[in-house]
Amino acid sequence: MTPSFLATGNLLPLLQQMEQTLHQPAARADAALLEHWLDDDFREIGRSGRQYDKAAIIAALLRENPDASAATHSSDYRLTLLAEDIALLTYRSAHAQADGALSGHALRSSIWKRVNGAWRLAFHQGTPACAAPTNF
Repeated sequence: MTPSFLATGNLLPLLQQMEQTLHQPAARADAALLEHWLDDDFREIGRSGRQYDKAAIIAALLRENPDASAATHSSDYRLTLLAEDIALLTYRSAHAQADGALSGHALRSSIWKRVNGAWRLAFHQGTPACAAPTNF
């Protein structure tokens, strides 16, 4: 049985929007939003190779200086359904500098899971990447 959100193609835009919201300084500074959107067992392996659990990533995000943060540019979103309530979202990201130059390119993977009808981020990984798109 195909869930209705998959039949209508609404899941990719929904998770893409949620992921892009998490790139925004206002969301990254919102402890209540982060607490709600990140799964209790959340884990991250950052682009730097550092590992975080939910408490550590929330603390790190709340310490960020929103004025010093480069905007995040993201593209090439792809969705793979791993189970009815578990989705893998992959995409490319880079930091957009004030002059428009992109740096800090990464390939990103996020595992989202639906808990009590709400999508929560369970895992995220950033892998350093070249600037040129990679076909995979």
